[in-house]
Amino acid sequence: MRFAVGQQLTLLWRALQGCGPARGGRAGAEELSVGDFVLSGGEPAALCVLDAVVRLLPGALGDHESAATDSHYEGLLSPPSYTRPPSYRGMDVPAVLLSGDHAQIARWRQAEAERLTRERRPDLWAKRDD
Repeated sequence: MRFAVGQQLTLLWRALQGCGPARGGRAGAEELSVGDFVLSGGEPAALCVLDAVVRLLPGALGDHESAATDSHYEGLLSPPSYTRPPSYRGMDVPAVLLSGDHAQIARWRQAEAERLTRERRPDLWAKRDD
């Protein structure tokens, strides 16, 4: 979010392994990581960062408020999403989502987001306790 409200953002990446701060890296630069995996170059990582930032700029989304329901926006993964039909190959949409009770649906979504975050991203869940 903080990158989207800034005046400018410059992304640099090391083209060669071992070419870090001790070898002429940019003083004062902030290091980012898009995950625990290896990519073929810095371009895919830069694209991930750009996409994440640009979608938060005014006018980038049809409904800017929809960004507030994205995974990680409030430190939680998104709850499951369901669509029609209400039953498909033995999988049913939870009854609460069909109830029309918006308060109850909000509580269910919050509980599911917390459950999924605890199960799939304990690192994010641990940050909520800090």
